[in-house]
Amino acid sequence: MPLNQPFRLCALALLAVSLAPQASAGEGFFSSEEVVRYTPAWTGERFPDGRPKVSDDILERMKSVTLEEAWATLRGAGFNHQYEDGWLSLLPDKVMVGRALTAQWMPGRPDIQTVIEKDGAAAGRKGAMNAWPVDMLQKGDVYVADHFGLKENGPSVGDNVANAIYARTGNGIVYDGAIRDIEGLKELPNFVSFVRSYDPSHHFGSSATGARLNSTMVGINGPTRIGKATVMPGDVVLGRSGGVIFIPPQLAERVVKLSEVTRLRDMFGHQRLREGKYTAGQIDTRWTDAIEADYLSWLRANQNKLPVKAEVIRQMIDSREKGIPYEG
Repeated sequence: MPLNQPFRLCALALLAVSLAPQASAGEGFFSSEEVVRYTPAWTGERFPDGRPKVSDDILERMKSVTLEEAWATLRGAGFNHQYEDGWLSLLPDKVMVGRALTAQWMPGRPDIQTVIEKDGAAAGRKGAMNAWPVDMLQKGDVYVADHFGLKENGPSVGDNVANAIYARTGNGIVYDGAIRDIEGLKELPNFVSFVRSYDPSHHFGSSATGARLNSTMVGINGPTRIGKATVMPGDVVLGRSGGVIFIPPQLAERVVKLSEVTRLRDMFGHQRLREGKYTAGQIDTRWTDAIEADYLSWLRANQNKLPVKAEVIRQMIDSREKGIPYEG
C-alpha cells in the first residue's frame, strides 16, 4: 500500500507505517517528513522530529486560559473534536500545558510485536516499547498515549517510567489507560496528569511474554485518538478542572490572545458595574464608543497592575489605536 494514500490516517495505516523499515529508522513510526506533511497549517519552528514547536511564551500564557475560552476559539475555527474529560487527575489543583508527543497502542498481537521489536532494535531503540516515546520527549512536552483504556495488566507507566518522563519534560501525561505506582507518581511536584484509572498490575509488552502480551505500540508521533478527541503531534495540551483540550498549534496564539482580551474586558466591566458607572444592560451587550474609549483609558492607566503582561497590553493598545485587529 503506498504510504501517501489518504486513508493512512486510520489505525491500520498507523500500523502499516510502523512496520515500514524506512519509517522505523527515523525519529518515530511517523517520520519527521510525515509529521510536517500532516501539520501543514503550522509555519513556525519545529523539533527535529517534525513536531510544531509553539513558543515557550505562548505556553506560559496558556496556563491562564480556561477550557471554555479555548473550546470557543477552536469551535469557531471548525475544530469540533478536541476536548475530552472523565479523567482520574493527578495533582488536580494544578494546570497542565505542553506540546503533545503522541503514541498509539492496540491489543497485543505477537506476530506484529515481533516485527516492530526487530525494527526498533535496528533503528537503535533501547528497552521495551513503552520506553521508546519517552526517549523522544523534550522539555515542555506532554506524553499523550491511547492505551485503549486498558486496566488490568495494562499499566505501561509506573514510577520508573514516570520519573523518566518527568526528568525529560518537567510535565505529566495524558494517558488513556491505567497507571500503577500512583503514590510514587504523586510525589513528583509538577507531574500533572490525566489518566483513565489506577491498577496495581503491570503491563506485559514484549513478544517474549507470548500469550500474556497485553498490548502492542503501533505508532509514535502520528494522529492519535484520545476518547472523543483527535490529537496531532505538536498540539498544545491544556488540562485543568478535570478536562483536557488539544489545541492545534496554528491556533495556540489566537486562543491565548482571545483569552487575554476576554479576561481584561471582564475585569473592566465588573469593576465599572461595582462602581455603578454603567448598568448591566450596557456592559452585557456591544459596548458603545464611549465605553470602548473608557476601556482603552483604563488599560493605559492599569497596564502594570493587570494579570496580563504589560508588554502584551501595550500591544493591545497599539493595535486598537491603529485600528488593527489584535486577536489574530
